[in-house]
Amino acid sequence: MPTNGHKYSILLPTYNEKDNLPIIIWLIVKYMKASGYEYEVIVIDDGSPDGTLDVAKDLQKIYGEERIVLRPRAGKLGLGTAYVHGIKHATGDFIIIIDADLSHHPKFIPEFIKLQESGDYDIVSGTRYAGNGGVYGWDFKRKLISRGANYLSQVLLRPNASDLTGSFRLYKKPVLEKCIASCVSKGYVFQMEMLVRARQHNFSIAEVPISFVDRIYGTSKLGGTEIIQFAKNLLYLFATT
Repeated sequence: MPTNGHKYSILLPTYNEKDNLPIIIWLIVKYMKASGYEYEVIVIDDGSPDGTLDVAKDLQKIYGEERIVLRPRAGKLGLGTAYVHGIKHATGDFIIIIDADLSHHPKFIPEFIKLQESGDYDIVSGTRYAGNGGVYGWDFKRKLISRGANYLSQVLLRPNASDLTGSFRLYKKPVLEKCIASCVSKGYVFQMEMLVRARQHNFSIAEVPISFVDRIYGTSKLGGTEIIQFAKNLLYLFATT
């Protein structure tokens, strides 16, 4: 199979995703194998009480230790630190971040890679809000919150990207390291700050329209506390960037 000489480390932070993990990994393997790109999947489980790590160990036996790399942590320590933890163990020169809950379809990963190659972009971000991208399975309230958050972020921060709050992205490894080192946020606003910091560093950003599908198994981790925290951090970023 053809390859482009690069290796892609796919970071998969998990917390209570035992039902979704076998499906997302099967899909990643399917599309990466078909495209011929060199890759590894790094599963960063934050002490899931539902047995996610045991499922990951079984998947590692099926697909091999060179493809499925397990780097668990003792407890729920946050998304930003999960990425830092994953990067430390990544052997690829590109990093792909994707949610484990099946809301992001791995079929888009080869599109991310092709677009990155076409313009040597520093970051390729999946967007729900441009081209033929979209959101499926959300009720009106959830769509309103997401659209509202994205619109406010656009107006206040001018990030040169149409989807600030999404978390399906490809980064050059040094670019991701630099963006994370610049970030102060935690939780859901972290993804937004990543693109704001990328703009400050003059990194180039390209976008691929994606279909976002609400999780099939498990419950969403977005609650009232996260929304309040998002608003606070948005104002902080507006004041300091």
